[in-house]
Amino acid sequence: MEQPPLVIRPTREADWQAVRALRLEMLRDEPIAYAETLEHALEVAEPEWRLRARRGETPRQTAVVAIEGERWVGQMGGYIPDATTGPMLVGVYVAPDRRGEAAGVAGALLDAIEAWALGFGDTLRLEVHETNERARRFYEKRGFTLTGRDRPYELAPGGLELEMIKPLR
Repeated sequence: MEQPPLVIRPTREADWQAVRALRLEMLRDEPIAYAETLEHALEVAEPEWRLRARRGETPRQTAVVAIEGERWVGQMGGYIPDATTGPMLVGVYVAPDRRGEAAGVAGALLDAIEAWALGFGDTLRLEVHETNERARRFYEKRGFTLTGRDRPYELAPGGLELEMIKPLR
């Protein structure tokens, strides 16, 4: 069966229920990737989910989703932690059955984040857990390189978050 067309768009407050459902899916699939536990996310109230969904409507941060038909199959976010470091990629997720270069979901989402990030700087940064080899390979294929900087991952099982950076110009 043919896949419905892939739509990439920013999230809106009205999307809060879909944002919540996708976040729970993300946390079930890859618990170490999002600096939040599933238990915490299950306790988050509607106003906070609405706030998270509005990220796609604000200039200094963004959240974009990939939708096929009615199904949300991925998301990425970006924000500006401070003026010196520039834009940062966060909250990267693609549904397991839509991963891989042939599916094109991750690439399309990253294209949207990079276009947003160009409005705020010349580079895009991210942090990836040291054990997430699949993600690191994707980022490397897209031009990111390790900076040599890292920081401790704040949740169990611990480990390190490795910083990667990509020039955008």
